Amino acid sequence: MSKKMHLEMTVNGQKVETLAEPRELLIHVLRERLGITGPHIGCETSHCGACTVDFNGKSVKSCNVFAAQAQGAEVTTIEGLGDPDNLHPLQTAFKEHHGLQCGYCTPGMITRAHRLLQENPTPTEEEIRFGMAGNLCRCTGYQNIVKSIQAAASEMNAAKEAAE
Repeated sequence: MSKKMHLEMTVNGQKVETLAEPRELLIHVLRERLGITGPHIGCETSHCGACTVDFNGKSVKSCNVFAAQAQGAEVTTIEGLGDPDNLHPLQTAFKEHHGLQCGYCTPGMITRAHRLLQENPTPTEEEIRFGMAGNLCRCTGYQNIVKSIQAAASEMNAAKEAAE
């Protein structure tokens, strides 16, 4: 039995503390210790991307990050992007452009798309497809996922221009 470590990190803008085994995976810490169930456990081999979170400014698959690596980290999950009363433009676009079907991959897709649009606010369709390649949709909703990301990018860019 491993000794548990005191883990401190910022999740969705709030400082959190918990005990976890150093080798415990971040996805399990988020879901089981912190009750943050947006990121889903899919393949547990880093292939599907259902567990994607923003980790210190990068998209990572939380089934590949140990709790010890998360010490002091900044983590954003789907819950940190918006809420039912104030959806993020990506969440709205996925809803309006049918970018989700069963919804299992959606939290990881949206979280990855959020980072993609921060890195490239005006991606082409090809850049979106390449940037989202690590996230799989078993319902084959890729065309509408791409449309959703394009729509959100357009809305986010228009809002940014209006604010300037």
